[in-house]
Parts: sequence; C-alpha cells; structure tokens
Amino acid sequence: MTVTLSFLERVQQIAEALLEAERGEPVAPPREPSEMARHIAVGPLDDDDTAGRTGLTCMAGVAPGRKGLAIEDVLDALERVALATPRTGTRRFFNQLFSGRIDAAAAGEMIASLLNTSMYTYKVAGPHALIETALTQHMARHIGFAHNEGEGVFSPGGSLANLAAMLVARNQAVPDAREHGLDGRRLTMYGSADCHYSIRKNAGMIGLGRRNLRMVDCDERGRMRPDALEAMIVGDRQAGALPVGVIATAGTTVLGAFDPIEPIADVAQRQGVWLHVDGALGGTVLLSRRFRHLVAGSQRADSWTWDAHKLMGVPLSSSVVLVRERGLLEKHFSEAAAYLFHNAETELDHGVRSIQCGRRNDALKLWASWKHFGDEGYAQRVEHLFDLARHAADEIESRPGLVLTCRPESVNVCFEVRGKPSEAICQALRVEQLAMVGHAEVGGRRIIRVACVNADMTTADIDAFLDAVEDVARHVRDGDNAL
Repeated sequence: MTVTLSFLERVQQIAEALLEAERGEPVAPPREPSEMARHIAVGPLDDDDTAGRTGLTCMAGVAPGRKGLAIEDVLDALERVALATPRTGTRRFFNQLFSGRIDAAAAGEMIASLLNTSMYTYKVAGPHALIETALTQHMARHIGFAHNEGEGVFSPGGSLANLAAMLVARNQAVPDAREHGLDGRRLTMYGSADCHYSIRKNAGMIGLGRRNLRMVDCDERGRMRPDALEAMIVGDRQAGALPVGVIATAGTTVLGAFDPIEPIADVAQRQGVWLHVDGALGGTVLLSRRFRHLVAGSQRADSWTWDAHKLMGVPLSSSVVLVRERGLLEKHFSEAAAYLFHNAETELDHGVRSIQCGRRNDALKLWASWKHFGDEGYAQRVEHLFDLARHAADEIESRPGLVLTCRPESVNVCFEVRGKPSEAICQALRVEQLAMVGHAEVGGRRIIRVACVNADMTTADIDAFLDAVEDVARHVRDGDNAL
C-alpha cells in the first residue's frame, strides 16, 4: 500500500484539528477508561475477546477485529484518538519532564517514520549513520571529553541508556561477567536517595540485585553527599563487597537537584569505581555558560546519559548513552552477525555499540532541531526555562496561601497549598481543564511539582497557573500533606 497525496492531506487535517483543539482547550477533558474505550472504539464489537483476556470489560471495539476496516474509518478513529489524548504540547501541561513542540524536530520525526530505516549499519541507515555519529561526538565535546575520546549511541529512553552504562560498569569491574556470568561475589553500586527509579530497576536486571544498589544520603537540597558516599563504599569493601560504580544525577526527577560531580569524581577515583552521570534531565545545561557550573567535573565521568526529549524539546524519545573511552560500547555489546555486519570498519555501523538490533531513527529529529537552534539557541532555551522556574518560585513565595518546598536549582518547582491536599489540587485542576500537573513526595510531605520544560511558556503562563491553583483551592477540602 503506497502513501498517497489524499492520505497525507487527511493526516494534515487531523494535525490541524489537534492544533485547533489545543488552542480552544489546552487541557483535554479527562475520561475514565470505560468512557475512553467507547470514545475511540471502531469496527464490529462481536468478535472482540480482549475483555475476557485482560479483565477490562471496556475494551470491546478497541482491539483489532478479524476483518479489516477501510482506511477512511481508521483515519477517523485516529482523529478521535488524537483529540482524546492528554495535550502535552500546550502551555498548561506541567505534569512531566517533556512538553511543547518544535517544528523542525516534528518534521524530522515525521520524515523518519516515512523513511523507516534501522540504525544498525551504514548500509541501511545511510546519511542517518553520519548524523548519529556527528551528534554523539558533538555531545561528547560538550561534556568535555578529549578530542580522541568519547563515543555514544542513541537509546530508546534514559532508562535504557542508564542500563547500558551500568552494564559497562559491571563488565569493567568483572571482566569475565559477559562471557561466563557473575562469579558469586557481592557487587554494589551507589546512587543518591533521589536518583531515578530506573537505577534500582536496572540493578535488578544486570545481576547486581536491587538491594545492592546502595542509596546515599542527600543534603537538604536533594544532592548526594560525597562524604556519605565514600564512607559507604569503604564500609562495603571492608564487609567483602566489590564496589562497581557510582551514579551521580544531573537533575533529579522531583527537585531537579544536581549532585556535585567534581567531589563525587574524586571519591570514584580514590576508590577505583566507575562514575556514570545520569544527565537525562540536566545534561542540556552543558550548553549554557550561565548554568554549566552545575555539572562542573562533567569530563571526569566515565559515562553519561543525556535525554534530548526533555530540556531540548524534541519528540519522545531521543536519548543518548555516551562513554569517555572509545571502543568500550563495542567491546561490551558487539556480537558477530554475518548476515548484518559486513564491513571490517564499523565506525558507522552503530549496531555494534547498542543493546538493540533493530533500532528506530531517533537522531534525525534532534539533528533537525539542533541545526535550527544551534548551540547558542539551545543555551538561550535552557536559560529561559531556568528563569521561568525562578519566577515561579518568587511568585509562590509572594502568595500567602502557597508554601515553597525549596528554592529550585533547575526547572522543577515544588510547593504546597496551605491546608489543602496536593493530590486533590492536581485532580481539581485537571477535572476543570485548567492545567495538568503532578504531585510527588519530598521530605515526608506530598507536594505539587511544576516542571518548567516548555520553552513556549512565559511568566504570564506561570502566573495564570498559580491563579488557577488558588482558585480551585477554595473548593478543595482541607487536609494535611504529611505522609
């Protein structure tokens, strides 16, 4: 089946309908799963056994049927799905660490889907292999790796980028692990108490064991304490463990805190362990002279994770894992596959450096966006987001009914409404279609977390959001946020 002009015109109509809906209703009306299923259902309902298989009685008409549908019916259903989806591109979406829309990146994403290449070899990827190499090398230079150092590969999300880095760290500490498996020794890794949950998940996946991911105490700002880290490593080694690596976080998920990389690197060097920086959120500060100090010592890390779909604003997902020493990714992930890898020179055959075989082209959208903005434009974008967060904090402190959790270090702003449950506030904002924002836990209290990651936002958008919070708070029951 070929892509026709009329098909593309209909897809354009769907995109225009979505953009118009976003202008009229920045927050999509929330629906319960049963109502949502009825809304997007298409086709005959009598041949669908999904409800019995899943236990969800609302699934009739959502699962594919035995008989196909006309493309016109499918496109109509796609329009309903698009219009029912939470609207992450608007200036009222504060719920996650991604938001907004960049034209150049969206174009790259759409073209990548039409091209449908895989990124494992230059033979199949063609120019996109060059683009991936150019991007990863550019990122490595911003981290501060030397000219003859640094390599990377795109990954479907920061969690898997972290997984790749942790596997390399494990194999570097236990060289026989990849070939023969683990030898029974207790291995330990170290992350802050506020590190991303993927770190603990990955510890269970690489044979370390979730309990052997040691959680290091943080200071009052949510940053790992290097003194506590070293004491923990020394104590574990004396108890017979083999410390493998440390994961520092550049931009924690809730507070947006930056672990102090330089003193952590000192500890890692003294103790002879791998240092990985999870910069999924905060890696982009490397482009800003104003805020690069937050990742001072970045070049001393052995590996990095950097998500472009967060502060760089490209569509999900666009993540990169980078290592300082060239050849390590190939050393730990390459496998012989005569049907796939035909060249002795594999510099552009990125499949030898990836956990994956078939791998989506997540580089093109970032390349298009970075070409559009340049380093300077992205620096301005990051600085604008940081300034928005500081404005939000100032506004919260100026309003007697609101309580700031702490001054923001980056783009996340955490606060409470005095005497009102944060969860109820967030729910009321969504039900009334005023904003979509999430809640989290900090210091034994449930707080509202505002993620300032949409560069289209202005201070007026922040003020309007806080006005909406105060408005809904008048009708929300009283309650305590203590956990």
